[in-house]
Amino acid sequence: MSQSTLRPATTPAQSRTGGVLLVLGSAIVWSFGGTLARFLDITDGWTIVFWRSTFAALFLAGFMLVRDGAGNMARLFREMGWPGIAVGCCFAIASTSFILALAYTTVANIVLIQAGVPLIAALIGWLLFRERISTTTWAAIAAVIAGVVVMVSDSIGGGVSPVGDALALLIAFAFASATVITRRYAHVRMAPAACFGTIVAGTIAATQASGFAVTTIDLAILVAFGALNFGLGLALFVTGARLIPSALAALLGTLETVLAPLWVAAIHGEIPRTNTIVGGLIVLAALLVYLTVELLREQIRPVR
Repeated sequence: MSQSTLRPATTPAQSRTGGVLLVLGSAIVWSFGGTLARFLDITDGWTIVFWRSTFAALFLAGFMLVRDGAGNMARLFREMGWPGIAVGCCFAIASTSFILALAYTTVANIVLIQAGVPLIAALIGWLLFRERISTTTWAAIAAVIAGVVVMVSDSIGGGVSPVGDALALLIAFAFASATVITRRYAHVRMAPAACFGTIVAGTIAATQASGFAVTTIDLAILVAFGALNFGLGLALFVTGARLIPSALAALLGTLETVLAPLWVAAIHGEIPRTNTIVGGLIVLAALLVYLTVELLREQIRPVR
């Protein structure tokens, strides 16, 4: 009798539970990104981007090598094609903008603006491909726009630097564009595309950084920031998201949006401004309603 015969079969319920735990794990891991960044004494954001991208690329390459083997890993990179390259470039823009934005605004402002990604993706899909948008989704999009306006009102009024809010919006649009491309080209695998994105981000950062020398403590933080926070978080997500409905994965991902401001407030004393809290609550409420409706639709949709 072979080992495969003796191995207990994985039921759909077990797969779903495993997927939920993996995606929750990714949200928790990602939520520490801003907190780790605040520990760094490096003043040049491009230096941080270079080292974070380098360690993330090494981790993701190792992850795919173990999971898929060298031959399959090379095949995945070849098969991702132009859609994968486009998704990777979106990841490069988003990850770079995240680091640069931290110098100008709070972690809460960045992650709360990012929370609207699923709805921004729906809007981009409608504008470019005339994908149908329900009345509920339109209402949620309007609420997200209103929430973002509230959050960025301080920069519009000159109260804070507009650079941070502009970069946070760029992150959201980059992730939303990656979402639309992945949906249109379902064969695109996120792991090789993300690994390619880290290589692109690291290469660009290498041309812009004022230097690469960092202290031993900063290097240790950068290893955790790149390999664990970015790389491990993505590995958990891509493994778990394939086992559960997309709306449920996005809904579970909102845990990062809730936890990230809490960690940085508790550890570094970084308290978000009132407008950030009010606008963020509007965005989160709209997102939760939208994702809950989408999840219910996925559950009652007939199997073809």
